[in-house]
Amino acid sequence: MHEVRAVVVTAKNAPATLETILVPDPGPGEALVDVLTCGVCQTDQHYQAGEVGEDFPYLLGHEATGTVAAIGEGVTEVAVGDTVILNWRAVCGQCRACRKGEPWYCFATHNATQKMTLEDGTPLSPALGIGAFAEKTLVAAGQCTRIDGELAPEQYAAVGLLGCGVMAGIGAVLNTGDLKRGESVAVIGCGGVGTAAIAGAQLAGATTIIAVDLDDEKLATARRFGATHTVNSKQADPVETIRELTGGHGADLVIDAVGIAPTFKQAFEARDLAGRMVLVGVPAPGTTWEIPLDEVFGRGGSIRSAWYGDTLPSRDFPMLVDQYRLGRLDLDGFVSERIGIDEVEPAFEKMRTGKVLRSVVEIAPAAGATR
Repeated sequence: MHEVRAVVVTAKNAPATLETILVPDPGPGEALVDVLTCGVCQTDQHYQAGEVGEDFPYLLGHEATGTVAAIGEGVTEVAVGDTVILNWRAVCGQCRACRKGEPWYCFATHNATQKMTLEDGTPLSPALGIGAFAEKTLVAAGQCTRIDGELAPEQYAAVGLLGCGVMAGIGAVLNTGDLKRGESVAVIGCGGVGTAAIAGAQLAGATTIIAVDLDDEKLATARRFGATHTVNSKQADPVETIRELTGGHGADLVIDAVGIAPTFKQAFEARDLAGRMVLVGVPAPGTTWEIPLDEVFGRGGSIRSAWYGDTLPSRDFPMLVDQYRLGRLDLDGFVSERIGIDEVEPAFEKMRTGKVLRSVVEIAPAAGATR
């Protein structure tokens, strides 16, 4: 049993605090990981607010890199000493989605079987089955995607962001939206996920990339990541402007990275005939939308939601790390600040106010006792 520091939230809307937790040695199919970096994601705030569930206390953190410290019986995916990106889509290989050859929709993804606990034995619920605001964490081995080749130590903070938000945005464009070279893209909402969608559109070869937001600073950042045009929706109608910028037709692909009824409607209306729209912004529970069915029929095309960017980590992470190494994907640009493990709660506030794309916790090797 390993005694380490970790960031825990004990009750709904309670502050995220640094606690001592107990992490077991890995059992069959599990891996013990020394965490190197972990991004501060809005999903962690959803856990804190009780919007994901009420299985408190939660061990927060999930956008992580680490080094495999130990493996359990039967593990073949990784070996001790491997540097890995953690993911929350450890596919089962047996469910109906996996059997259909669509493992990115796996309905029975794996997590560690054993529980990490507080010092008094209270079981912890790890965020997205990972719990990486910790010096060590226990995961299913399939949640580890090995990073082949060399990276400088300061680069781990960037590639770890593929573990959730950046992958969600890029995947919404490359996988769910099936963007083709030369097509036009509009992205509504330029937070971390929306900005990642813009980066994905540039990577895929879009010629017109339109960023829509209410905040001029976010729009400036969107330009840095590849937007060719920006629209401040407080000053101009985004649907009409997107049509004007695409020859009067609308974009081939529109991404809603906000997830509220008005932006969903804008994304639907800003498509070209037979165009595609993808919802990647996470709606609040109970959110509804109303669009006449004759318009759905008349416009054609598709309306899809992106689950984690429809990513298959074993396929997508290595490819995107290679694009990063080649200078085609600016993952470093998403790292707004590097912080310590005791600074997560202030980082939540910065994220709420839109002051950062991502704060990344850099975690020193665990000095905690083993018992």
